[in-house]
Amino acid sequence: MCSFTFFQRVSRAFHDHSSHFKLVVLCTVSGGGLLAYAEAASSGTINDKKVLVLGTGWAGTSFLKNLNNPRYEVQVVSPRNYFAFTPLLPSVTCGTVEARSIVEPVRNFFRKKKVDFQFSEAECVKIDAENRKVYCRSSVENNLKEKEEFVLDYDYLIIAVGANVNTFNTPGVVENCLFLKEVEDAQKIRRAVIDCFERASLPNVSEEDKMRILHFAVVGGGPTGVEFAASLHDFVNEDLVKLYPKIKDFVKITLLEAGDHILGMFDKRITAFAEEKFRRDGINVKTGSMVVKVSEKEISTKEMKNGGKISAIPYGMAVWSTGIGTRPFIKDFMEQIGQANRRAVATDEWLRVEGCDNVYALGDCATINQRKVMEDISSIFKKADKDNSGTLTVREFQEVIDDICERYPQVELYLKNKQMSSIADLLKESKEDGENESVELNIEELKTALSNVDSQMKFLPATAQVASQQGAYLAKCFNRMEECERNPEGPLRFRGEGRHRFKPFRYKHFGQFAPLGGEQTAAQLPGDWVSIGRSTQWLWYSVYASKQVSWRTRALVVSDWTRRFIFGRDSSQI
Repeated sequence: MCSFTFFQRVSRAFHDHSSHFKLVVLCTVSGGGLLAYAEAASSGTINDKKVLVLGTGWAGTSFLKNLNNPRYEVQVVSPRNYFAFTPLLPSVTCGTVEARSIVEPVRNFFRKKKVDFQFSEAECVKIDAENRKVYCRSSVENNLKEKEEFVLDYDYLIIAVGANVNTFNTPGVVENCLFLKEVEDAQKIRRAVIDCFERASLPNVSEEDKMRILHFAVVGGGPTGVEFAASLHDFVNEDLVKLYPKIKDFVKITLLEAGDHILGMFDKRITAFAEEKFRRDGINVKTGSMVVKVSEKEISTKEMKNGGKISAIPYGMAVWSTGIGTRPFIKDFMEQIGQANRRAVATDEWLRVEGCDNVYALGDCATINQRKVMEDISSIFKKADKDNSGTLTVREFQEVIDDICERYPQVELYLKNKQMSSIADLLKESKEDGENESVELNIEELKTALSNVDSQMKFLPATAQVASQQGAYLAKCFNRMEECERNPEGPLRFRGEGRHRFKPFRYKHFGQFAPLGGEQTAAQLPGDWVSIGRSTQWLWYSVYASKQVSWRTRALVVSDWTRRFIFGRDSSQI
């Protein structure tokens, strides 16, 4: 991961008396975390190092929970003084779970730790990479209704601020749509749903207006949009129809998706089941419908299946859930470092921002640029050819294949997809004759053998699971900082020769869920295992309960689920 360096020649006694390190954690909205490492001065003295961490979402919280090195002073700066368990936001919109049950105060993570933490409620407004400064604005107004601004300097900066909702610059979206990104968004949606029912219940409202007011539009057929549509359907049909029986027949839910199918990132079996279930439930799924404009009362869509015909859909409430966008100050930072044309901050496999040796990024605001095999093919060949013969045997390549697969995970994925048991099978593709041990390749033949490997490279999804693993990875490296040696990363890792103290970050996928309402959930687990039905819903309950960040939130969430089973969902506007 990030290249951690330290002055190896400083004695343990000197460390005991002089080496006090500072870690400053700076946060902004939704997900992210922060970490840094110490670097010794060449003069033989160790200076305090300041680390600013931007973000206390999934990555930031994971980092803070796993950080246990008492040698650091950590300052946390965030516009929120809590962490939110965002996968349960759709449940908050419909009263299945209370907002308070899925949030944990940030300071609770610090209380029992030996690390010295400080927290300030503020947001980052600008990063000055050249001068190593971060400009912040307090989230708390003073008596003059002004927000105080201050500047923090840093030695190392970790950016994990999450992302904004991506509106694709569609006219009217910001003014007329609701989003589902923060706890406050879920609370707004909950109040808006009840408001629609109350407005439609007024005696002077026509049937035409009732149909419009009670038409709920969800834009985006990804996991969040699908789960919200399913939760809203259950809320309406299990709870609200009992309270508003005279207007229940006017309720309609429409899910708009620009692609050909909803849940496009899931297995086709899950996609087909979800679409069929929504059809049976009466949820109108319109695929191939691209939203081009949103007015106060209508959504205009371009129907791809009808030659791009524009149609207008009246609505009472619209929720926009179509992906993520870049925060303004991150865009400014990316322009400073020459990444202006990217969607997210580019990092290497150690989460180090490309072009900034002292800045790291993780979570939704960043993307890892995996190193390509073909970029290092000469180095790979030279390291593997130990006898300098100019040719490479299978035996020589096999000795370094573990290091290659760790440095370039696309190699292992390529072998798996090609159903090859070993690197020997890959090399034999270039030379069909001969036994494994007799296969010899020169560098050009090796290039041919590995020419298609880089096609297996994939970007990591912007999910809580990825951000959480990145935060834990950073904390683990930070805790082991004193074991690190200078320049721990390189083109290859070999036994006894420049071996990494810190391995590159590798994401491990544990599966994903898609709640579909009616106590039915679809799950796509590792190994292409697909599970759909009520039993999967109970698996969803157990996993989400176990993943809560504290025993307090775990107990609150379970009690909310129990309350819902006994008393139904809360339909108040509070």
